[in-house]
Amino acid sequence: MNSAVLTEVDWQNTLATVRGIARSAGEAIIEVYRRLEQPGAVAIDRKADASPLTEADLAAHRIIVEGLQSLTPEWPVLSEEAADVPLAERRAWSRFWLVDPLDGTKEFLSRNGEFTVNIALIDNYRPVLGVVHVPVTGVDYFGLADVGAWKATTPTESARIQIAPRSRIPIRVVGSRSHAGARLAAALQALGPHELVSMGSSLKFCVLAEGDADIYPRIGPTSEWDTAAAHAIVQGAGGDVLRLDGSPLEYNRGSGWLNPDFIAIGPRDHDWIRLFSGVSSTHDL
Repeated sequence: MNSAVLTEVDWQNTLATVRGIARSAGEAIIEVYRRLEQPGAVAIDRKADASPLTEADLAAHRIIVEGLQSLTPEWPVLSEEAADVPLAERRAWSRFWLVDPLDGTKEFLSRNGEFTVNIALIDNYRPVLGVVHVPVTGVDYFGLADVGAWKATTPTESARIQIAPRSRIPIRVVGSRSHAGARLAAALQALGPHELVSMGSSLKFCVLAEGDADIYPRIGPTSEWDTAAAHAIVQGAGGDVLRLDGSPLEYNRGSGWLNPDFIAIGPRDHDWIRLFSGVSSTHDL
């Protein structure tokens, strides 16, 4: 693919191809998922940070990297499962794919279905294209930042999604099932009456993008591959993802891959940044 100037048709064709790659990775994940009911049937290792790594993560990683390298050989691919790229090398990337082959491995192992395949295209520090595939349901969320976002319940049928026009009463907040904590609870006190819905993986962004939640505040560590694909979808749906100082959440800016604290915003009928401005931006590692 010529990376110079892409038309909207080019982008839509790229989006369709990436959806196919994500769905292929999802099929490989489901093959392993079905074996989880059999004790010892799935190999589980631990990464350096003690987070789990399964054969499903690795199978999805191989499918996605091969597919993206075939689609755009001139654009680098950075996957969570192969993120050891020297800083000097990746700082030279203006456009690259950022991938989480299996977002929500803990949810995968607990068999609650709340895990996803995330593929994003980063262009000049911004996510411009995103695909989030939900292997258990077969649902795809996909979008182009500032252009549009869609949800597909089958491979061939999709409908446009948008953020809610106004916040609910009480405000509906989505949060992490695996990482909820005291800092988030303290931050939410500023909102007043609200409903907190907990779920895993990048599904939190997707629920926001389709108008079923108002905000997703993340107070605590995430990695850039956790957020980039769904970030593009939220922006395509009319929302935004901001640091707690109000600046845009950007990618490949720092020496590592950890995001700062952030808030994903749907309706603009509250000053969300002011409400969360008193929350410390240091990570609870």
